[in-house]
Amino acid sequence: MKKPQWVIEKERARRVAAQETIWLFGLHAVRDALLNPRRERVRLVVTPNALDKLADAVAESGMEPEISDPRKFAAPLDPESVHQGAALEVKPLDWGSLRDAALAEGPGPARIVLLDRVTDPHNVGAVLRSSEVFGARAVVGVERHAAPETGSLAKAASGALERQPYIRVKNLADAMEELRAMGFLVLGLAGEGERTIGAALEGRRNRPVALVMGAEGPGLREKTRATCDELVRIGAAGSFGSLNVSNAAAVALYAASPDADNSGGSA
Repeated sequence: MKKPQWVIEKERARRVAAQETIWLFGLHAVRDALLNPRRERVRLVVTPNALDKLADAVAESGMEPEISDPRKFAAPLDPESVHQGAALEVKPLDWGSLRDAALAEGPGPARIVLLDRVTDPHNVGAVLRSSEVFGARAVVGVERHAAPETGSLAKAASGALERQPYIRVKNLADAMEELRAMGFLVLGLAGEGERTIGAALEGRRNRPVALVMGAEGPGLREKTRATCDELVRIGAAGSFGSLNVSNAAAVALYAASPDADNSGGSA
């Protein structure tokens, strides 16, 4: 029996994904990837100086490093990449489904960050760092309109990419509806929100919460806004503009933490 075309395409996409690799670079990103048992590693290129600094992680990983001259670094990186003498070729991480992340065990009620077309890898990396610090279950982006897993993102995340689930979905609104069906309160960050995050969560901090934020400038798309339970804002001292999305994520996660003191309503 001939396979349907959609089955053929899905299998082809799976084979392509299995062959895909990325290069991580920089001492922090490479060290954490070497120590991550979930990470499938392919090739390690280091300078003698970097190898000295990474000796323990290299030994634990069991990899055979390729020693490279720092003046002619052998890894195929962009010349502008600040690699610090270390580069590691790896397969992308598979964190499983959004449902898996949302229902994962963790301290307190779940918090998840959803990014609406945030494409800058440095911003996404910084959001991953904040999400790890504040114990978010996952950071979620859109497959076609979000920063993919790259060396630049990993370096900006400073190791958090290896520990903080980063899940990409086909449709953000569908993901929001899925979370709502699991009991999540879905809050979208927008400057025109009537209430602060703290005010919106008063008496509801024991609920799982999804925080949705857009890129600086465009903000949330219309469909994303309509799918939120409520639009909320970060309280500010004056009308001086908006925070960068990575800074907004850190403030929002703190304001939404189950034990945060928001008695003043400022966040």
